[in-house]
Amino acid sequence: MKNRVRVGILRETKNPPDKRVPLTPAQIVDLQIKYPEAEFYVQPSDYRCYTDDEYKYLKIHMRENLDNCDILMGVKEVDSATFIKGKTYLFFAHVAKEQPYNRDMLKAMTDKKVRLIDYEYLTKDNGARVVAFGRWAGIVGAYNGLRARGIRTDRFKLKPCHECRDLDEVWAGLKMIDLIPGLKILVTGEGRVAGGAMETLSNTNAVKVSPEDFLNKKFDVPVVCQIGPQHYTRRKDGKAFSFEHFVENPSAYESAFEPFTKVTDIFIAAHFWDPDSPVFFTLDDMKKPDFSISVIADISCDINGPIPSTVRATTIADPFYGFNPQNGKEERPFKNPDNITVMSVDNLPGELPRDAASDFGGQLIDNIMDDLLNQRRSPMLERATICENGKLTERYMYLEDYLRG
Repeated sequence: MKNRVRVGILRETKNPPDKRVPLTPAQIVDLQIKYPEAEFYVQPSDYRCYTDDEYKYLKIHMRENLDNCDILMGVKEVDSATFIKGKTYLFFAHVAKEQPYNRDMLKAMTDKKVRLIDYEYLTKDNGARVVAFGRWAGIVGAYNGLRARGIRTDRFKLKPCHECRDLDEVWAGLKMIDLIPGLKILVTGEGRVAGGAMETLSNTNAVKVSPEDFLNKKFDVPVVCQIGPQHYTRRKDGKAFSFEHFVENPSAYESAFEPFTKVTDIFIAAHFWDPDSPVFFTLDDMKKPDFSISVIADISCDINGPIPSTVRATTIADPFYGFNPQNGKEERPFKNPDNITVMSVDNLPGELPRDAASDFGGQLIDNIMDDLLNQRRSPMLERATICENGKLTERYMYLEDYLRG
């Protein structure tokens, strides 16, 4: 590292506030030792999962005004009014899919000639993402699904995940509950999110079974089954499933999920869904007397998407609602036993912010911090750079109409 580089850790401004950080205090200390020319500054915050005192104890600079910094790092979207001209920002921007609620933020960044590096698009040459909170969304989402089941049946109680000190306390609590024999839990998806959900379920007394056995057999123990699109979709032309074909031609497929609706008790949705791919089931399907799902933990949280009961995102403070399939409307949770209990929190990693932040910061250190602190323009950083010097980069020129409104 030749030139001194200053990095600022932003206070989260999105409401409700997110407690996560991109780098923990201990990780900043390690980076300062490894890169003595790097200086780190942290904006004070009353709600961050690491207190100001934890940073101060390690002699990390606290500073309200970050104008002196070259690089500014956060987690969620940044308040448009706070952008500093010409700086490099890293955060989850949620603009690359033309999200309408963030258009003004992107416009503010181009007006201020900000360089935006979006964590979501930090990828290897083969397209694989290198930093993500997906595992933590899966861990917490599956836990919340089990918690909903305990409240609904009044059989066991799990404390809210955000009241647990850390992941160890979450695991310990799960090992204390006893899921009833014959209970069937279904997880959709095969990526990081689904992996996190299965990690949670592995800490219960549920036994993993194959899709075929899940559909056709009864058990004297609680069971869990994980399925991918090869199980819950089929080609309309009757040909064999191909994942590559499915990704490239999602509209050529139809739902094959209905058999699972007749045997599943808890449905944990941890899949990626393309709007052109089929829905899992319809409202009419939910009205059928043999629809057996009573709890849906929709980690994917596609509003008005493949799962008709996901009508809105819920919050960490108020994670559940009841869904009445007869009228298709939301109702108070746990009041009507015929309703389906829905969990659709859209910032689940925020329930275990210290664990999630430590894991995320480690991914950043392993993949980009060396290039970032040495101010090298690596291919990985270039792929994730959405705008710079007042313009969209070539890879993201398709956002031009969106940017203009």
